[in-house]
Amino acid sequence: MYGYVELSTVAISIAASLAFFMSFFLTLVFSNPLSNFQIIDYPNERSLHSTPVPRTGGLAMCSAIFIVMPIIAVVLKADTSLIAILIGTLVVSAISFLDDRFTLNASIRLLVHVGVAALLLIAGYSLSVFEMPLWPWEWPVAVGAGFSLLYIVWLINLYNFMDGMDGFAGGMAVIGFVTFAILGFQADETLYATLCLVIAASALGFLIFNFPPAKIFMGDVGSSTLGFLVAVFSLWASRDGIFPLWIAVLIFSPFIVDATLTLFRRLIKGEKIWEAHRSHYYQRLVQLGWGHRRTVLWEYLLMVLCGVSAIVATKINGHLQWALLIIWVMIYSILVFYINKLEFRHKNCDHIATKS
Repeated sequence: MYGYVELSTVAISIAASLAFFMSFFLTLVFSNPLSNFQIIDYPNERSLHSTPVPRTGGLAMCSAIFIVMPIIAVVLKADTSLIAILIGTLVVSAISFLDDRFTLNASIRLLVHVGVAALLLIAGYSLSVFEMPLWPWEWPVAVGAGFSLLYIVWLINLYNFMDGMDGFAGGMAVIGFVTFAILGFQADETLYATLCLVIAASALGFLIFNFPPAKIFMGDVGSSTLGFLVAVFSLWASRDGIFPLWIAVLIFSPFIVDATLTLFRRLIKGEKIWEAHRSHYYQRLVQLGWGHRRTVLWEYLLMVLCGVSAIVATKINGHLQWALLIIWVMIYSILVFYINKLEFRHKNCDHIATKS
């Protein structure tokens, strides 16, 4: 038994290291100005960067994920449902790469995302119990399937929306999937935890080149694929009792809260929600003078605190879990109020300066 555990530890370490170095070296190659694999992201009125930057880092990251994941599946004897995740990862990466290259119609991307989500539902990655602290709510099959489909499609696009600042999406992936892995190991789910580590290691290999000032972006191929993986690994954890869905939402809440509140704010204003913009809370902080590095470091702190809170939440009773959730609602309310107040002061100062 001891020898098996030792062997598993070695295999896990090799898998994570392989994913990291593959992602690192491919990102290094793609960030080279002489690379034939470059797609350049030219700044526009909605961008936070001011100089052209290649956006093929996601291709490097996803290549590492897609090559290492099947190896782990074979070594750890995964069941056939994992094939759906691999196919979904490949399809989302491919359609996103085409979008990076040719700018596809939004309806085509959405149709593919729905198709991929449907494939995951057929493979069994669907929510059957909406489990909150002290409140497990069993859903009819149709309701669970409908929610799961929307959840997958929303997270694919949500992660893409949030990829607008150096080091942001990559950092969230590293911290989020490391937390998933810790929870997986705690539940003795070695396959789940190892695959999460592979994703985190691949994101880290890219993040080294994406930390501000970024030498390369992940593009849609990276952000959409990460969003897909967040969704499916959340549903997997809920299905197998590794941890409930609300834990996954808490872990990735720095992205989920920002994107969701921004979406509703734009809907209320009557804006076209499918168009690019610079009104996310993190983007507003950058524009208010915080800059990429300061903003992303504070976001990292928020991500780590969410991850630690999620781990703690799995070890406390339901009443304390509700207290923890209420605390986080208060924290996000304070952050939203602070950013709005900061923006209000900034506009007033600009107005006074203009009048002077």
